[in-house]
Parts: sequence; structure tokens; C-alpha cells
Amino acid sequence: MCVDPNSSSPTVVHVISGGNDVGRVTSLGDNVFVVRYKNQKKIEVYDSKTFTLQRYITVPGPGDPSRLAACPHNNCLYASDWSNSSVHRVQLPGNNAMEWSVARRPVGLSVNSEHNLLVVSSGDDAKLQIFTTHGTLLQTIRLRAEIASPVHAVQLHSGQFLVSHVDHLHRVCLVRQGDSAVVRSYGGHEGSRLTQMNGPQGLAVDREGRVLVTDQGNNRLLVIDQSLSSAHEMSVCVDGGLKLPEILWYDQSRRRLYIAERHKERRVIVIDNLEDFTVAQVNA
Repeated sequence: MCVDPNSSSPTVVHVISGGNDVGRVTSLGDNVFVVRYKNQKKIEVYDSKTFTLQRYITVPGPGDPSRLAACPHNNCLYASDWSNSSVHRVQLPGNNAMEWSVARRPVGLSVNSEHNLLVVSSGDDAKLQIFTTHGTLLQTIRLRAEIASPVHAVQLHSGQFLVSHVDHLHRVCLVRQGDSAVVRSYGGHEGSRLTQMNGPQGLAVDREGRVLVTDQGNNRLLVIDQSLSSAHEMSVCVDGGLKLPEILWYDQSRRRLYIAERHKERRVIVIDNLEDFTVAQVNA
């Protein structure tokens, strides 16, 4: 699916087919990076304008890539390895890679404003860890027991963290840096009302601090205000509607949002001209 790229309103411009199990997605400059579940040893590199496959990056040994993240400042790509509790760093545009160990079961990656890598791990002792781009551990934050099964995390300019988690509660939490206390949260027990979520997964933040989250079990995107006190749905008009949306990657500089689904079709939906998260509906 492609539509007029010159449209000034938020528009679905492309859908990367999920026929071969699209799983993870991120972008950097003119490249889009995709990992497919049936070919986990290779990262596919697409042209961000034409969405044609350009080449492959082979990362040594990843058994189960949980997430991808890219850093424009360091011009590198990160891939977490869930089964081996490690992170791979690939220097771009080449394929030079390095690997380092992280806490057990890394499930989420993001890059903070200081160009360091934030890793959220979901082992029995869930943690947030911050590493330099070459793998030096800067900080470890042990999450409190109430944040069971963390999925994704981003660090705000304030130093605090937004964390999505699923277990007995399904929430997005604002977590204090020093003692990991939950400052405030949105959501609660699993449900489908606007004040509830069912499996919050990927997170993205716009320039005004609005939080976009994939509410996977409810097949929707929620936009939560900066205070985590209210939300509205961002409706995306695609064939069949959203199907178990999971991964978000927001390229703020290009006003482009990528949404990867968990459904058996495993599509990646690409939205252009998304200046911020105030929009209520994105059309094809």
C-alpha cells in the first residue's frame, strides 16, 4: 500500500508485508531495519523512501532478537538477544559488530538523550540498565515488585523513566531514577475501557511529552497525556484494522511512525507526517 507522500496530514504511506513474519523494526537515516522471526540471524535493510530491500546485516549469534534500536549520534544499530542475555552493536554502514552481556531476558531497547543505550530486562529480578555505546555499564536500576513483567522503557529528559508492564496490572508507569519508585501511572487491571489496557507494549514520546503506547490486546494505540492522567485513541485506518500492535518506532526528525504487529500477518505499518500525537485518526 502506498499513497501520496506529499500529503500534509498524517497518512499511512506503506505496509511492509508480514508474509515472512516481520518481527522487529527501527530506522536510521535513509534505512529501515527489520528482523523476521523465521530468519533471526539476518537484519534486513530497506530504503526508507522506496521500501525496497537493499542488503542484509548478519549479526553473530543472536538466538532470539527481542528488540532493535538505532542511534543516529553514534551511527549504530543495537539488537538485544533474549536467549543469551546480551546486546549486539553494529557499526553502520558496515557490519562490524560487538556484543556484551546484560541482565537476564532483555526485552526492550531505547536510546536516551545522552546517546546511551537503555535496556529493560524481565528476568526474576527485573532491571533497567544504561550502557555507553560501547557497552560500559553506567547504571543499574532494580525495578520494584509492583512493576512485574516490564516490556519497554524510555528515559525522559528529566532522568525519570516510562515503563510499560504486564502482569496482574497493565500499566504505563513513571519511575523515579534514584529509588525506582512509581511516581504515577496510567492503567490498572486488564480491561478495554479508555482508562484500562490489555497488554501495553511499545512506547514512544513526542516533543510535548505525550506518550504513545501499543495497547496490544485491545488492538489499538493510546495517547496518554504528559501527566499520565487522561488518554485518547489514535485510530489507524488499515485493512482489517490494527491486529495486535506491538512495536513502535517514532522517527521524530522525519515525523514518521512505524508500528509492528504481533498478529500472524506481522505487518509493519508506516505513517508519515505525524508531527505529534494529538491526532485522533490516521487515514490510508
